[in-house]
This record gives sequence, C-alpha cells and structure tokens, in this order.
Amino acid sequence: MKKDFIVIIDDEKNIRLTLSGLLSDEGYNATAFSNTQTALDFIRTNPVALVMLDIWLKDRIDGVQALEQIKKLDESIQVIMMSGHGTIDLAVQCIKQGAFDFLEKPLSAEKIFIVIKNALKLKQLRNENLIFKSIMQDHEKILGSSAKILDIKDQILKIANTSASVLITGENGTGKELVARSIHNLSDRRDRAFVSINCAAVPNTLFESEFFGYEKGAFTGADKKKIGKIEMADGGTIFLDEIGDMDISAQSKILKVIEDGEFMRLGGIKNISVDVRFVSATNQNLQDLVQKNQFREDLFFRLNVIPITLPPLRERIEDIPFLIGHFIKKFSNDHKRKDMMINPDALDIMSAYSWPGNIRELKNYIERMVILTDRDIICGKDLLPPVAEGRDYQIVSEVKTLKEAKEDFEKYYIKRILNSTKGNVSKASEMLDMDRTSLHRKIKALNIAYNS
Repeated sequence: MKKDFIVIIDDEKNIRLTLSGLLSDEGYNATAFSNTQTALDFIRTNPVALVMLDIWLKDRIDGVQALEQIKKLDESIQVIMMSGHGTIDLAVQCIKQGAFDFLEKPLSAEKIFIVIKNALKLKQLRNENLIFKSIMQDHEKILGSSAKILDIKDQILKIANTSASVLITGENGTGKELVARSIHNLSDRRDRAFVSINCAAVPNTLFESEFFGYEKGAFTGADKKKIGKIEMADGGTIFLDEIGDMDISAQSKILKVIEDGEFMRLGGIKNISVDVRFVSATNQNLQDLVQKNQFREDLFFRLNVIPITLPPLRERIEDIPFLIGHFIKKFSNDHKRKDMMINPDALDIMSAYSWPGNIRELKNYIERMVILTDRDIICGKDLLPPVAEGRDYQIVSEVKTLKEAKEDFEKYYIKRILNSTKGNVSKASEMLDMDRTSLHRKIKALNIAYNS
C-alpha cells in the first residue's frame, strides 16, 4: 500500500532518479519534475503531502520562489529544501518562509528518511489538531455553562467513541438533534454519514421503502433501485427523531436491524449487512407508551442503552443571559445590524419568561427583536408578545424601602421557579442553590402561592 504523495523538484536528472528510487523502495508515492511550473500544476491538482525542492533551479522560477508558491497553494504541504552550495543565511530564509528543513547535497539516504518521517509526522499532528478543533467547535454549539449542560457535554465526550445506542429525551426545542450530531462528530464514525429521519413524518405505508429501500421492479413504479436510510448510514450514525411516533409494526422491523445488523430491501432476495449506530430522540415518555402497549419494551431497552435527558430552559435559567447575548450577536451580524445590546430591564423580563418552546423559541424571538427594534439597544418597552405579556413582575413606580423591594422581588422570583418546576420544592431548591428546609420557611414567611 502506497504511503504519502511526495513530489521531487530538481533539474539534475541523477538526483531525480536516485530520490525517486529510494522513496519508491520505502513505499512512498514519489513523482519527480525538472520543470518547476509543471510541478506546481501537479501540486495544484493532486493531494501532495511533501515536496523535496532544490534551491538553485535552472528555471525562470527558482527554489525560493517555488517554496512561496507551494505554501500559497497549500500551507499544510511540508517542503524540504536541498542545495549543494547553500549558505546558513539562505537556509534561515527558507525556514522563515515555511520550509520544514534544509538538506545539503550530497544527500544521505539515512538523513533523508529521518527528515521525511519527521516532516510527515508534523503534518499529521497538525491535521489531527485541525480536525479536533473543528469537532470541538461543533460540540461547543451546545450552548451554556449551567451544571446540567456541563454534565451533558461531559457525558457526550465519554460515550461518543462507542457504538452504544443513545436515547435523547427532552421537550421540543431543547436541542436533541444538536446533541445527536455532536455525538456523531466526536466519534470515529464522523467521516461517514449522519442520516436524520423524522419518524413522525414517515407514513407506515412508506416505512420499508424509506428505511430499507427497494429493488427495481419491487412494485409498480419502482423503475430503478433505491437505497434506504439504513443503508445510507452504513458505517455512520442514523438519528431517529420522534421515535415515539413510530408505528408499532415498524418498530419490530427496526428492532431486527439493531439486533441482527442486517435487513432486506423491498423486492430483494438477500440480506444486506450494515454497521450503524442508532441515536434516537423523543419528547414523549417511552416508558408510559410501553405500559400502554404503544411502544415495544424490547425496542425501548435496545434504544435506551445510554439515556440523555435535556433540561428545559426554565430549569437552566442561569444560561438564559448568555444565550440571549449569543443570539443577539449572531443575528446582528446575519442581518447587518450594528452590534446590538440589551438593557438590564429587558434582560430581567426575558430571563423570567418560561420559554415553553425552549432554545428554539428563544432563538427565533431574538431574531425577531433584532430585526424589528429600531434602536441599537433592546429595552423592556421594546419586548414583543408573548414575552411582554408574560411579564408578571415590574419595577414598581411607588417608592418603597430597599427591604420591601427586595422582599417583592424575592417573592416574585421564588414563585417563578416553583411554577417552572410545577411545585417540586426539591427541584426548585436545587435551581435556587438553596437548602430545601430554608426554601420551605421562605415560602411560608412570604406567603407564596404557586402552581403544583
């Protein structure tokens, strides 16, 4: 198996033949050129890892100029300069311009292979670093720094590089597909397909053709073979969104694929083996559906190997100001508005709103505010329904003592949290970072009535 592609540029025929032979013997894919422009054209259109370049070329483009052009074509290409009468100053100049090393002629085979090995190793490390940065940037799209979000990010990092099935639960708009993509992109399957399918949008009559595909002539109108979603995801990840809406008869067919790792196209006569990781998501309680005989218990256990529960926005209130700032910056840029800001009054109102649509609702609302607000700063009076209508706390106009104002806000805020947890005092005390007994005393002292 051939190794990395290496280009040799030298106007001495013997050097070209010798280097080509040595590198080929070591398994490298080596190509030699005497003409610099021809070599540059080759580099422009082919995946080249390393160039061995003579400085003193009898050509209109010398080695130093060629080095500059190679780096412009692809900064990641490693370049080793060669010369029979170079100087230290010239070597330093080449290194400053991006050359990996400088070899003096006559060349030593041992030295050549050591330098090439080191150059290619550096290139590999840089490529891996770029890939890792790209992957982590995608992971960082899961916005927030609350304890719950940090726990989820940590869990994703731990499970990503396994093949275990994952079941993501959470309300609409909490970012279930984003988590699924992060799992895929952090795994060793990231170079293969991530196939997403909304189970609620696939009628039962079309389930098999969508998921498994069909052979030509399988039914009337099947004039050519179709590849199904499962086969598209071979080697990668399939994301089954709204899995709770999948018909019970379809569930048994998906279960067979998970258990056996194979399926058959409609009209097919042989099984097709696949290596697919299943990541599923739902906003329903699958255990309740199992009890109602609407979801197969064996499929639930197969899908729920690793459960991830995404919290609604009202349970991670501390993330709301950051999310608001992030989306304001994004949409100010997208819609070519001067960088907009939000004042404390508007921020308080938006942080207190329950956001039933979660991050999706918040994101869409901020975009609307950025487009419709005339000024460069969003104030409380600018807020639109339903956030403005949902405001049940306002800075009162009458004069109060500081103690009275504090009690008013404390009562309002605790009531908000309790309503968001549907009266679950334990959960509210955790969100408030407050002892449960102390919270009970506060509720009684301030006479707080809340929904339970």
